[in-house]
Amino acid sequence: MKYYEDFQIGDKQVTRARTITETDLVLFSAFTGDWYPLHVDIEFARKSPFGERVAHGFLVLSVASGLMPLYDEAIVAMYGLDQVRFYVPAKIGDTLHLEIEITDKQEESKKGGVVYHNIKVINQRDETVASYILKGVIAKKPGGARESYNSGD
Repeated sequence: MKYYEDFQIGDKQVTRARTITETDLVLFSAFTGDWYPLHVDIEFARKSPFGERVAHGFLVLSVASGLMPLYDEAIVAMYGLDQVRFYVPAKIGDTLHLEIEITDKQEESKKGGVVYHNIKVINQRDETVASYILKGVIAKKPGGARESYNSGD
């Protein structure tokens, strides 16, 4: 388990990758109700500046969330996303991975603090598709573990 104390400013990590599929666009449209034609209408998208259908921005962020290696972190909560930017569209067939750098830490209590993850979403052409700062509340080592985070302190 990776606790607040284990994160060091400057730590970097590259994640596994995932390919965006047509099914992703259709299912995301169905789930969210976002049927904007740039994502689902081939003829409309062909006439757009991109020349083809592109992934929803929130789909890119959702895929990025799934690529985060969170399973080994003592996460208490997501605190927020800052400075979200989209640079180039993610298209059907693009394979995305994340480059993550820890840029800051702020201790909040004896039980944990906020860790700032600078995230870049990168495609197979080494283009930055999106970037943002993910702030996560991370528990400190026991005495400050998740299950006792809100037990009064």
